[in-house]
Parts: sequence; structure tokens; C-alpha cells
Amino acid sequence: MTDLSVDIAGIKMQNPIMPASGTFGYGEEMADIIDIRKLGAVVTKGTTLEPRQGNDQPRMCETRAGMINFIGLQNPGAEAVIRDKIPFLRQFGVPIIVNISGSTIEEYEELATMFDCVPDVAAQEVNISCPNVKQGGVAFGQDLKLAFETVYRVRKKSILPLIVKLTPNITDIVLIARAVVEAGADAISLVNTFKARARIRSGPNKGKWIEGGLSGPCIMPVALRMVSDLAKAEIGVPIIGIGGISCFDDALDFFESGADAVQIGTANFINPGIMIEIIDGLKKYLARNGFASFKEWKQKVRKPRTA
Repeated sequence: MTDLSVDIAGIKMQNPIMPASGTFGYGEEMADIIDIRKLGAVVTKGTTLEPRQGNDQPRMCETRAGMINFIGLQNPGAEAVIRDKIPFLRQFGVPIIVNISGSTIEEYEELATMFDCVPDVAAQEVNISCPNVKQGGVAFGQDLKLAFETVYRVRKKSILPLIVKLTPNITDIVLIARAVVEAGADAISLVNTFKARARIRSGPNKGKWIEGGLSGPCIMPVALRMVSDLAKAEIGVPIIGIGGISCFDDALDFFESGADAVQIGTANFINPGIMIEIIDGLKKYLARNGFASFKEWKQKVRKPRTA
């Protein structure tokens, strides 16, 4: 009867495991494969104000120990998500976290307003790793003032907990994290993908280059360092770790580095049952080591493992 429950910025979760945005869709395909009711929360695919078809193919490329994607935020748009996707997710009884992405601050504000009053939406994950059209393509999360203003203005439009998703493509992750917390972020999720480029080695698109976001096991050591940096900086809000988690031991490394919860991304494509396996692994690990709860373990263990 090990208690895995966590409270992330007021979001009550039965365990600290959830999918990363963009790797779980809106749950419809995965519902036939895994028991969504066992997850700590569901994070939706990145949702924009208007529908997006995404980028032309090829838009994915496997790399050594990872993959590059250039999907382009393909999604049906906010109205369709509210009308069709949220009601589907509601049946599983786990917190629903909607990932929102905008091209302008005004779009973020409108999205935040729309989802703020949708029943059973537990929180909004504000993805500030998107290109800012008005600022010449600069990512919101790479500019200190822009990151602060975006979160500050979204905070004024929503009473829901705000999880701000940070880009790793920056010199000082702590500086940006502190800025968004000051602006009103209730939690931080990191990392998003790294900028990368690779040549497709096989298939009908062999020889073509793809540039996009790198994810998978290859980014995990860097992601762990960034999570650890935030934990050591004591930024004052929960940290959700993301980046290359492929098994229970990987998740444990994030927890010991300072993450309060984790999101599983690329591994879902390889093993759709990985999140359930990690939940089961965490439960067995805590019981085997004499801990009655995840919270108790977190209070006693906060340093990186050496063995």
C-alpha cells in the first residue's frame, strides 16, 4: 500500500508520472493500449488557437540514441480540443494538463482565457519554446524579458496552476526559471528538445536533412544537470523533469536530482507501456527500501546516486 501521491502546485496526482506533451496525442490512441487511469496526470499535445496541419514530410528522423522531430505543432485548434478532446479525457479521472502554445503573447492570453473555465482542466502548461512571430522568430523562452512578460500576462488571465515549460537552448536556465516564477509560474517543466540537425539514413527520404528538436536518451545527462541546477537554486516551485527517461532507473535519477514529478516522452513511441512500468517500479522500489510513501522518500533522498 505504498503511497505515490504528489501535490504539484495544487494539482493532486496519484503518482508523479505523466506523458510529455506531443508524445501522447490527446489520449485517444493510447487508451486502447494502456490504462490511462493509472497515470498521475495526462498532458495534452501542444494546442494552438487555430488548427495547424503541421510541417511537410519528412518531419521526423531517428538518430543515435534519440530522434529529431519537426512536427510543427499539428493540432485541431483550441475550440476542437475543448469540444472533442477534453470530454474524452475526462472519463479517466486523472488531472488534465493542457499544453498551450502561441505565436504572440496575445495568443497565449486568449488560450489561457479559453481553457481557464473548462471543467476538469487541472492546469495549463505554458510552452514558451515557440517562435515569436512579432519578435523575428526569437523563442519566448530564450529572451528574459519576453519570458517574464508572457507568463505575467497569462497569469492575469487564468486562476489555474501554470506550469511553464522551458527550452534548454539557453545559456542560464536558472535565470529564466527565476524570471517566470517571479512572473507567476506555479511549477517548471524542463527540458524541451534541443536544436539539432541530421541526415536521414534510410527509407524514401534517404539523404535529406532534417532540422528540429532532439529528444531521447541522448539528452538525458544534460536534462539532469539542468534539473539539478534548478533544485540547487531553490527556485521555490515544483520541478517536473523531462528528457530521455526510458526506464524506472532513469526516472529515479531525475527524482534524486531534484524533480518532484517527471514526464515521459520519446520512450512512449518505443514502449507504450513504459509509464505504467515506471509507476510499478517506483512502488516496488519504495516498498523494498522501507518507505511508506514517495513523499517520505523524497524528504530523505535528495542527492545524485553514485552507484
